[in-house]
Amino acid sequence: MSKIRNSFFLMDNLKNKGGRPRLTAGKRSVKIVSRFTDDEYKQILALEKELGINRSQIIRTRVLHNAEMIVVNSKELIGHLDSIGAEMGRAGNNINQLARHANVIKLKGDLPPAVAEKFNSLLESYVGMQGVLEMSLRKIIRMMAK
Repeated sequence: MSKIRNSFFLMDNLKNKGGRPRLTAGKRSVKIVSRFTDDEYKQILALEKELGINRSQIIRTRVLHNAEMIVVNSKELIGHLDSIGAEMGRAGNNINQLARHANVIKLKGDLPPAVAEKFNSLLESYVGMQGVLEMSLRKIIRMMAK
């Protein structure tokens, strides 16, 4: 019998007495129940899978933090931003090729002044659009950081 008692006391000492400390502040203790149609629920499940965050976090973000804020699929956004960057690179390459060609023609003395003026106005327009795009991208990045 003493063997049984000794093993019982040993088992008691093996129990995990640690673990995560209990939350004192910020504990979510209130539960709100809401009903959704099958289609709405499927949309929430699709968002959950697509964004990689749980349903509660999706709903909490939409309702509490900023009703105007849109939950964004970051993978899709990065893909679009990557394609915009590639397109800007191609446009810059084309501009450099046109400028080089214009300089070669100018050295020969065959460049009409109207062509040079048109090129300069188009380049000025492109630089303005590039500035607007840059500001928009910075705005998107700031919104994503919130």
